[in-house]
Amino acid sequence: MYRVANRLFMRSAGCSACALFALLGAPANAQSDLKLLTPDTLELNGDVRFTLVDGERSWVVRGTGKLRSSGAGDDFRARAQMGNVNLVWQPQFTWSLSATVVGSVQGGERTDAGLSQAYISFRPMRGSNVAFSSRIGLMWPPVSLEHEGADWHVKDSITPSAINSWIGEEVRPVAAEGTVAATLGQNKIHVTAAVMAANDTSGTLLTFRGWALHDRATLAFNRQPLPPLDGEISEYQAPFTHPLIDLHDGFAHRPGYYAKIAWQPPVPLRVELFRYDNRADPEAVNADLEWGWRTKFNDVGLASELGGGTELKAQAMEGRTRMGYPETGRRWVDNRFRAAYVMLVRPFGAVGVAARAEAFDTRNRGSLVSDEYDETGWSAMVAAHCELGPFTGFLELLHVSSKREQLEELGLKPRQRQTQLQAQLRMQW
Repeated sequence: MYRVANRLFMRSAGCSACALFALLGAPANAQSDLKLLTPDTLELNGDVRFTLVDGERSWVVRGTGKLRSSGAGDDFRARAQMGNVNLVWQPQFTWSLSATVVGSVQGGERTDAGLSQAYISFRPMRGSNVAFSSRIGLMWPPVSLEHEGADWHVKDSITPSAINSWIGEEVRPVAAEGTVAATLGQNKIHVTAAVMAANDTSGTLLTFRGWALHDRATLAFNRQPLPPLDGEISEYQAPFTHPLIDLHDGFAHRPGYYAKIAWQPPVPLRVELFRYDNRADPEAVNADLEWGWRTKFNDVGLASELGGGTELKAQAMEGRTRMGYPETGRRWVDNRFRAAYVMLVRPFGAVGVAARAEAFDTRNRGSLVSDEYDETGWSAMVAAHCELGPFTGFLELLHVSSKREQLEELGLKPRQRQTQLQAQLRMQW
């Protein structure tokens, strides 16, 4: 089955590339819908922010803090910084064929620049009750209820939930994806399925660091740092991870998959079910000591309009990731993880207010990484935003509390608490 999926993946990629080159080489008068560099194909957006945060040094700079910015222990640290800058290019080749390319720069305590997304979209003419669409390339899978747009920005707050922070960090493959949308009576159903590759190390951050809350995403060819590793683990695990990597010989040698079903009944409610399995080989390792992590999870999402402009959003995720060789019947790493949040969004005149509460944990039962790496935690967030022409101002208060016994080995308290106040100004041109 997976050999067939692999051939289909490679054939789809080849066909899409050939179609793109053919279109670019075609005469202009044969492409009446061709738009390459016009004002409506380009978008530039970015933000600046002011942060006030306490607690540990951020994981972004190899600390153990859960947030994007570092605190000063028991004291608050104030800092003005650049947030994220995105250049979005969405050329149109024909009325049904387009592309999305996003280049990003992420500022703060560590500056990264690179490719965020790059994929081709195909949307043929739909029938009366059925529509088909497809994408192929580097993309985020359709999991998050908090992000939107080609730049995948957070809609109602500055910081997404732990679930969708992790999606941005470690769950973005190269994929060939197809979606069928159908109307059955008063019900709307969307079914999405994809074959994917280049996501073999997904689960590394979640195991060695635990959950986190931030709006940084991994860019192509960039790596993410791991917190300090103990002596035994550092002998077989690199101090970093490349989430967008294929460890096998040959691209898409062992493809994974994801699938989604979304149902919208004749009431203001949408329910989504999502399944992901990267099918990585837990025993695969490269010269840098980056390993394959067999990671799979299920996610359920719910979005409902409650009246008066109030919207309820909720997501819950449960999964498992394994790495290394089996010893005494267990692999070196066997980590089960869970997280869930509930979020309410409501407008008050020109001001939108969002409030979110969530809980998360991990349970490690590997032969080398055991229960000292277990984590339990929760967070609460309230945010407000207001649109002012091309600008949007955000103010957000976020608190996170977590416990992890392994921190004692680093001379830290197992229980960590952080509070962060952020003000952000988003701009779009």
